[in-house]
Amino acid sequence: MTTRAERLKRLVRLQQQIKALHETKHATHLSHAAAARQEASEMLEALNAASPMPGLFPDLYNRRIGAAMEREARENDRAQQEASHVATATARTNIVERAYREAFRLEEREIAEKEQLETIERKLSDPK
Repeated sequence: MTTRAERLKRLVRLQQQIKALHETKHATHLSHAAAARQEASEMLEALNAASPMPGLFPDLYNRRIGAAMEREARENDRAQQEASHVATATARTNIVERAYREAFRLEEREIAEKEQLETIERKLSDPK
C-alpha cells in the first residue's frame, strides 16, 4: 500500500504536467495569433503597394486580410483562456505541493517517534 506522501508526490507530478500542457497551448495560440497578424500586415502592404496582382483582385485581398484579423482575435481569445487555465493549474499545483510537504514531514516525524519509542522500549526491557 502506498503512503499518502507517495500518492501526493504522483499527484504533484501530474499537476505539473497539466500546467506544462496549458503553458504550451498558450504559447501555441500566441504564436498563431502573431502569424495571423503578420499575414494581415503583409497582405495590407501588398494591397497598398503598386503591384498589379492586388489591383486585379482587391476583394480577395480584403477578404484574406479580414480573415487573418479574425483568426488573430480568435487565437488571442484562446490564448487568454489558456492563460486562465495556467493560473488555475499553478494554484492547484501549489496546493498539492504544500499537502505533499506536510504529509512527508508528518510521515518523517512518525518514523522518528517510532524509532525513539523502540529505543526506549529496548532500554527498558534490557536487564543490566
